[in-house]
This record gives sequence, structure tokens and C-alpha cells, in this order.
Amino acid sequence: MRSLCELSPRVQRRLFGPPPAIDGQVLAPDVHVIISLARRTGEDTLTGGLPPREARAYTRRGAEGIRGPRLPMAELLELEIPGPAGPLAARLYVPHGAPPPPRPMLVHYHGGGWMVGDLETNDSACRFLAAHSGATIFSPTYRLAPESPFPAAVEDAQAAFLWAHRLAAELGADPARIGVGGDSAGANLAAGVCIAMRDSGGLAPKMQLLIYPATEAIDPRPSREMFAEGFMLTQLDIDHCERAYLPDKAMGYDQLASVLRTPDLSGLPPAYVATAGFDPLRDEGEEYAQRMRAGGAKVALRRHPRLTHLFANMTSVSPSSRAAMLEAAGALRMGLAASATGG
Repeated sequence: MRSLCELSPRVQRRLFGPPPAIDGQVLAPDVHVIISLARRTGEDTLTGGLPPREARAYTRRGAEGIRGPRLPMAELLELEIPGPAGPLAARLYVPHGAPPPPRPMLVHYHGGGWMVGDLETNDSACRFLAAHSGATIFSPTYRLAPESPFPAAVEDAQAAFLWAHRLAAELGADPARIGVGGDSAGANLAAGVCIAMRDSGGLAPKMQLLIYPATEAIDPRPSREMFAEGFMLTQLDIDHCERAYLPDKAMGYDQLASVLRTPDLSGLPPAYVATAGFDPLRDEGEEYAQRMRAGGAKVALRRHPRLTHLFANMTSVSPSSRAAMLEAAGALRMGLAASATGG
């Protein structure tokens, strides 16, 4: 797959046909290669519409297929942290060349529609962000639906952030430079942590790194219909995961399930929000970024018009996805940088 993605666009078009063009955007040829190959193997969606246990195995296989060689870390720790309903597995990534402690740290929540995903499916994104930002990445798990529907994942995400802050010194982290982030459902959880911390008067994350966040479970935006199938995340996947996470549709009105429904988005940390042009979640992610900006937050919004959902996990095979994640890593480096006064 990597070799095919690195061919010239002319050869890629000859082998796989012209990339689709929708809404004034043309899909990147290397991403078109990945989707075409995934379609041939029947692994071109997030969950395959399978029951939870089978869907989790399906997602792990897909992640393994595009992971590539693991980027080496200076230190990798397997941890178990306390959660509201029991222990949670977690992993700490310290990159080579990281500054001496206390270091900047990102608490990174995995994607997967709150139903699939784990430390392994999140591994390549965490390694990439650590290696290219210089920050330590702390990757906690959380309870998955349907066994543990909303608000279990949000509660676990908050607990993981507070635990990381409380044990910052032991983790080699600077408590004044701990951010939160994630992709898709993980970005939804990171945004929810920021809202919950603000509303409780608690600790504020230094920044938010939100990659194609899910923000609205009640009122779908146009991109959900525009890219409903054929671009890695399908409407079938979305419906499947939302039914598991929000078994009562009314749960979707809660601001920690649909962060876009938060009435007041003032007082939130600075944010870098990345969306993909061919992603059903594109419009709601961009609308959330714009509403945070209107509420007074410093927000950098970046649409990658030639990419799809899941680009955060494609860095080893897709040059286009790698470029997008290098930008996110740069934003993370800047967002967690020490201030002139050392804060």
C-alpha cells in the first residue's frame, strides 16, 4: 500500500481511475488509492456495521493494515489508572529528543465512535504526534458503548485528565502545559473535558487539539449526507455508533454528548481544529470551531480539502495524510510551548 501511495499521481490515476470530485474538492490521489484497496478487501468503513465485539476486531485489523513500522520512542510506559468505574489502561509516549522534565504533555483520547478503538488503534497517531511535536503523549482508554453508554466515556476522559494533572511530576510533565486532544469521538471527549472543567471551575487544559471532531448528534449538517458513503466513515458507521453510545436519542441534547449544543462557548482554551474535506463530520467540526472563536477562544481552523476521515491514522502510508499531521504536530508544539514568563 505504501509503495502504491508513493507512485506519481499520473500512475495512480491510471491504476485506480480519477479521484472523485465533490463540493469543489478533489480527493488526494494517494487517499483514493487507500480507499480503492480497502474497498476491494471489504474494509472500507470504520465498523463494518458489525456487532460491538466483532466491530472492535474489524477496526483493529484495519488499523494494523495501515500502521506501518512503529516510530521508536525514548520511553514507552504501560499504565493502569483509576477510573470512576474501575481501572483504565493507558500508555505514555516520551519521544527521542524530548526536553528534560517538566515537559509539555497532551492527553490524547482515541477515536472510534465511542464504541471501538483502543491503545493499539491509537498507537500510530500518538507516536507520530510525540515524535514530531516533542511533547509527551498520554493515551488513556475509556469505557466503550454499548456496554457503557453516555456519559461513561466523558466521565473517564475527565478522570484521566485530572489524574495526569495530579501526577504530572511523576510523569515528567509540566502541570501548566497539559493539553487535551483526540480524533473524531476522541476529539469530542477532549472538547467535553474543556467544557466540563470550565463549568466546574476546575483546571483548564492548556490547549485543545481537535482532529475531525464529532460535535452534533441531533441535527446532521449537510456534509453528513454529502459524504455518507465511500470515504472511510459512512452514515452506517455513524448511526451504528450513535445508537450504541446514545441509546436514548434524547441523550444527544446533552452538551457533553453534542458539544455544539453548548449554549455558552466562552472561556475555553485555545484550539487547533483540523477537518477533512471528504468527511461526514466536516461541517459540524468547522461550525464548532467558529462558535468557539465567536465565544472568544483563540482558534486555528484548518480544513484539509483533499483528505478523508481517519487521516490521523494514515501517516505511514499516505504522504497527504502525513503532511496534515505534521501541521497538527506543529500546532501542538506551539500550543504547549512555554510562555515568556515560563508558564
